[in-house]
Amino acid sequence: MFLLATILLFGFASAQKVIQLNYCSIDEHNLRMDCKYALPPEAPEPFCKYTNGERLFDTTDPDEEQHAPFKKRAKVRIFPGNICRLLFKNLPNGKSNFTCNIKYANSAVATKTSVVDKMLLLPCSAWSVLLQSCSGLLLTLMTLPMLLEIHWL
Repeated sequence: MFLLATILLFGFASAQKVIQLNYCSIDEHNLRMDCKYALPPEAPEPFCKYTNGERLFDTTDPDEEQHAPFKKRAKVRIFPGNICRLLFKNLPNGKSNFTCNIKYANSAVATKTSVVDKMLLLPCSAWSVLLQSCSGLLLTLMTLPMLLEIHWL
């Protein structure tokens, strides 16, 4: 019985996952990061938080306390389509680590970390999202005209 309960618990805990992190700059100093996640069909609304090590940028969980220096700089919200968005003001120069954490009820936490380099940050637009999330599709679309020209020879 204990083994069955462990297997079922592990199955429910592993059913959630962070699929992808996309990020871009809203303007020169502000970051937008979208964390796309998957949940089981009957799962309750999850809690989302962004962290840097032990420092909490912001969270949707009312029981957790936001790290004091980020109270006016970071805001996290959940959007339809299983997206957790971080808006972060005054991104420091250089590289910064951002970790998206997704958790619902008494399940395990699903996480994904990304390193953001301010110098390499693309502006927010449909093009930057396409570059980050669909590089295979983009490559196919860009090589398609060349392939069609070869076919006509």
